[in-house]
Amino acid sequence: MTSKAGRPIALGLRVNVAQFSLLVGVNALVGGMLGQERTVVPLLATEVFGLPGYTAALTFILAFGIAKAATNYIAGTLSDRFGRKPVLVAGWLVAVPVPMLLIWAPSWAWVVVANVLLGISQGLTWSTTVVMKIDLVGPARRGLAMGFNEAAGYAAVALTAMATGYVAADHGLRPAPFYLGIAFAALGLGVSTLFVHETREYARLESTNHVTRADGRHDHLGDDLSDGEVFRQTSFQEPALSAASQAGLVNNLNDGLAWGLFPVLFLSAGLSIERIGLLAATYPLVWGLGQLVTGGLSDRWGRKWLIAAGMAVQAVGLSVMATTAGTAMVYPTLLAAIGDVAHPAWRARAVGTYRLWRDGGFAVGALLAGILADLYGVRAAIGAVAALTALSGVVVAVRMYETRHDPARPRSAVTGGSG
Repeated sequence: MTSKAGRPIALGLRVNVAQFSLLVGVNALVGGMLGQERTVVPLLATEVFGLPGYTAALTFILAFGIAKAATNYIAGTLSDRFGRKPVLVAGWLVAVPVPMLLIWAPSWAWVVVANVLLGISQGLTWSTTVVMKIDLVGPARRGLAMGFNEAAGYAAVALTAMATGYVAADHGLRPAPFYLGIAFAALGLGVSTLFVHETREYARLESTNHVTRADGRHDHLGDDLSDGEVFRQTSFQEPALSAASQAGLVNNLNDGLAWGLFPVLFLSAGLSIERIGLLAATYPLVWGLGQLVTGGLSDRWGRKWLIAAGMAVQAVGLSVMATTAGTAMVYPTLLAAIGDVAHPAWRARAVGTYRLWRDGGFAVGALLAGILADLYGVRAAIGAVAALTALSGVVVAVRMYETRHDPARPRSAVTGGSG
């Protein structure tokens, strides 16, 4: 099989290593766009704009989370309809004005608008790089592929958060830290436009031999689901897809709390901006690098119990502000599970729906953490989120089945239908 451009098409990480590696680099730039805010923007809220209370300061994460969650869903539909590359390029176009808005913002409302644009951009770019990597590698190394994708993105979040902390300490909170964002947006747009190839044909190739459920309990869901049916299956009906969606929401609820509250908490404890940048970077850095291991492990050990155990580790870790190991166990594995179950014909829409719920966790976490922190203090907010995380892990353990396809198992034993 060949692409419309005449390139041969084959599934697998090794045969597609050049394009896969390029997409890893692109996702690192996507992560850098998010990382430029990680240390500096929470401090802008209190130090520059003088916002009172935690809830007011967390409005930027609320705006970001709602915009990104909604755009994730739209990105999946657009990717299936028009192809992956146009959506990726559009995402970078939306990202271009974000650092300038943060530099010139005369009021907090401008920062909120910048975060709406950042959320839209992240929804288009990050969702598309996820789908494109799943397209390229096929089912055998899906967890490893997601580990590389998420590791690149969140390592870049961490390193940029650290870099902006040091820059802000020497040159102030604005404008110097956001020059990195300008460079990331320009480079990401150029590389995506000139060098990234369309991957939708790879999904069509995989659909000819797709196995939907590894346990053989239900018939194939089919390859002609409507948008509404994909949303219902991924959100509520299909056990593995819906369990993954709620776990993703709770996982990013944790991150919304860490992103919005921890820098302000560290500043109130008398830490310097350099130290705050270092601490803000540690969480996504360990989380990101850990996924290089956990993504591949999910290909060997399976998805379900790695996700359930990861949620439990996060619940315990929140109590000591050390959730990174649990998050690394969960993040790539959830994406791999969605890719396992969803048919290639509607997989991009399933990924978009999952990421709608997952990144909705940013908004829920910002709102919940802010209200609880204002009413009862930061420790109470952390405790409540830890309890929700533990409950989410129980849901995965009870509702989800194992989705990893065992290559040694005969296909007739696992299809459960004609698919």
